[in-house]
Amino acid sequence: MDIKNILKGYKGGKITIGVLGGHSALDVCHGATKYGFDTVVVCQKGREKTYEKYYRKRKGIDGKKIGCVGNIILVDKFADIVKESVQKELRSLNTIFIHNRYFWVYCDFAEIEKEFKVPIFGLREAVKLEERDQPNNQYVLLKKAGIRIPKIFKSAKEIDRLAIVKVNEAQRGYERAFFFADSESKYKDESKKLLKAGIIKESDLKKAVIEEYIVGAHINLNYFYSALTDEVELMGTDTRRQTNLDGFLRLPAYEQGLVRKHMEPKMIETGHYGVTMKESLVEKALMLGEKFVETMKKEAPPGIIGPFALQGAVVAESGKEEFVIFDVSMRIPGSPGTKFTPYSGYLYGESISYGERIAMEISHAVKEHRLAEILT
Repeated sequence: MDIKNILKGYKGGKITIGVLGGHSALDVCHGATKYGFDTVVVCQKGREKTYEKYYRKRKGIDGKKIGCVGNIILVDKFADIVKESVQKELRSLNTIFIHNRYFWVYCDFAEIEKEFKVPIFGLREAVKLEERDQPNNQYVLLKKAGIRIPKIFKSAKEIDRLAIVKVNEAQRGYERAFFFADSESKYKDESKKLLKAGIIKESDLKKAVIEEYIVGAHINLNYFYSALTDEVELMGTDTRRQTNLDGFLRLPAYEQGLVRKHMEPKMIETGHYGVTMKESLVEKALMLGEKFVETMKKEAPPGIIGPFALQGAVVAESGKEEFVIFDVSMRIPGSPGTKFTPYSGYLYGESISYGERIAMEISHAVKEHRLAEILT
């Protein structure tokens, strides 16, 4: 993608920050507005009220401006963002696009990589490495970075401890239906139940990842890598709220047994909440981030730009605590709650959100005439 030529066509020098209407769009728009950028959200019809009505920029009760969404582009479906008419409108607004999980779930990787002629802040061709069926995927990259991951079982026959099986849902291919097994026979029993219920498909089960279940304190390490300063920052730490698992775990053991006669716990991500970690783990966390950034520079140049996350758990073994990472986000993570943990505040004097940090980076790049260095 010839970013420099596209930027030359941006008239007037005033940049607009763009995002797909979901996942972390409000966080991005809030940060962009705070730093003086206009915003544009590409919304799917039927899912636009959050942006078009509730958080649209307007005058508040005291006459001051409220809201953070400036422009709306309405499409029939999210994938229509690659249509030339939509791209033309984005370029006419001098848009720099911030991608998120929604963007990559609803759009085709190849089309975004080759046909989406709008500058993206962050990775373009390497985000697909999050997917476990890709060569040089996240597991391979973590190993190359010297970061511990769970043991991966090549088949159910190898299961010799508690394992979690990660298989795509039949109805929503972008979500995973998890189940547990501690042996091949348990794997067969549990998978048969899900197949019979139509929750998963045989074709997806064949591609499932069977991974050692890590017993530890779950924590998502959310980072920002600045290509302008060559520094890794710890933005914040959080963990997930999952339905219906969270409600299930709040029940006493006897009632859990009753519930399981009628339904199975699911791990559908619903939200996040901030958690802190003790200070002795901060250095370890930042070193993991630095290792991953250096590996990405070599394996998937230009490497990480801006937000990314290493998601895992802290285990206590042999008298020491260690991070085990079982998921990577190569773009803005799903938690706006990072602002409410103290780590960005220790660096900047006040806690800042991902949206603010992204806008800060773009603002500095504009002032220093270095935009092309942070766009793909």
